[in-house]
Amino acid sequence: MLMDLWATRRSHLKKSTWGFLATPWWMLPILAVAATPGDEAWRPGSCKECAAWNATQAPVRIYGNTYYVGVRGLSSILITSAQGHILIDGDLPESIPKIAASIRALGFRLEDVKLILNSHVHFDHAGGIAGLQALTGAEVAASAASARVLRSGHSGPDDPQFGQLPSIPRVNRVQVIRDDETLRIGSLEVTAHLTPGHTAGGTSWSWKSCEQARCLNIAYVDSLTPVSSDTFLFTHNATYPNVLKDFEQSFATVSALPCDILLTPHPEGSGLWSRLARRDHGEADALLDATACRQLADAARARLKERVAKEASEQDAAVKGT
Repeated sequence: MLMDLWATRRSHLKKSTWGFLATPWWMLPILAVAATPGDEAWRPGSCKECAAWNATQAPVRIYGNTYYVGVRGLSSILITSAQGHILIDGDLPESIPKIAASIRALGFRLEDVKLILNSHVHFDHAGGIAGLQALTGAEVAASAASARVLRSGHSGPDDPQFGQLPSIPRVNRVQVIRDDETLRIGSLEVTAHLTPGHTAGGTSWSWKSCEQARCLNIAYVDSLTPVSSDTFLFTHNATYPNVLKDFEQSFATVSALPCDILLTPHPEGSGLWSRLARRDHGEADALLDATACRQLADAARARLKERVAKEASEQDAAVKGT
């Protein structure tokens, strides 16, 4: 039977080891769900940005045992150890063979991926998780709100973009994690930081990677942008009434993260490609910026402030026009 795989809280819970179900991948079906009100079924080619996002990208070492294995416009991060690996985000359903090829190209085995994590459950970051679970036999862990979407395959009305999101293949096994829990695979320790707002279950992750005696803090920070459907108001809504409070808490969380190297679900969000180009041209520490997480949070806070002001202005205009 599958072991009960619960993450451990860094502050006071005992250290535990994550196991996994060694079922051959061809016995683990990917279950697509039918479209539901507010969610359209995923169709390859139905997203105008997806072809560019899904362009092939060679894998690259970020630092130490941390690698980028995603496609050009969507991040997927592999953290490796002799006892097994952790993968963060699965990109699009069409990204699965490219992520798998990148992991193999680095010399790692897919079946050694023991745990798959997620930033948020939109189709461009979670669409490939079910297929990658099937290929690897890995466990999947997510926040409670994200786990509900992963299991059902479609977002709920608490998602600001509800009504314009395609469904995703359902994930068969999802363990629920809590804020500040540290998940362990062998020597790897990755800590969850709940950062809701963009979605109700958004999660950022932090860990250390080392090269020889030098260890750096790496933060994979979830999207913090106030993007929504045309009918959703951040200033007044019944489906996600705490969204502004959640955003503010997330900004504070991200600002305080240990953050020598910042990574984001869309690599351009952290300037990854330009920083890697600088590193390739001899700037050895081009990826390092201990202020990057705080700057990201500050910029996101400013965007939310603009959105709130815009909504207030439009509401005032509507009142005056009545």
